[in-house]
Amino acid sequence: MPQELNYLKESPSQTAGPYVHIGLAPGAAGFDIYKQELGWDIAGPNAKGERIRVEGVVVDGMGSPIKDVLLEAWQANGNGVYAHPEDGRKVEKGFRGWGRVITDFETGEWGFDTVKPGPSPARNGKLAAPHINLWIVARGINIGLNTRMYFDDEAEANADDAVLNLIEWERRRETLIARRTERDGQAVYRFDIKLQGDDETVFFDI
Repeated sequence: MPQELNYLKESPSQTAGPYVHIGLAPGAAGFDIYKQELGWDIAGPNAKGERIRVEGVVVDGMGSPIKDVLLEAWQANGNGVYAHPEDGRKVEKGFRGWGRVITDFETGEWGFDTVKPGPSPARNGKLAAPHINLWIVARGINIGLNTRMYFDDEAEANADDAVLNLIEWERRRETLIARRTERDGQAVYRFDIKLQGDDETVFFDI
């Protein structure tokens, strides 16, 4: 039997398909399956720190919104601590730090509420600039895309961030910077993601 396994061929890859949102975010797709959805509040309602709104759209190489995208977000809390045992520091009670959202089926817009993350430890012994990690899947994408969203009002921290400094061209680094505005007294950061073409968002091989 073990010898026969050597003759098995690799299965062909598949994209996420047109119904990925039903399986991964059923409540947003109109299916009442779970008692509690993962939610549109990434940090959790009781997390400490500056409450912010993050919004954007995912577009293809022609600039058209993609309307069946799922995004996962993972971030540190306002003090730069991740809700993960490997962080090694005390996790804030009530801080979730992870969530899943889908785009609007009509407009392609996505968004979530959270707290602005603080600087977090990086592998080089320095601090990483405040950022939110994003993972993107959609029809036509074979492997989920990993990227980061940084904040335009953290210019000093961004200039010293090891990951941003790996990107040689400033124009490419700019694709990872969210722009801050305000709406009804709340900070809103705009972060549009472009999958192909000019000003394609930087994606990371993780």
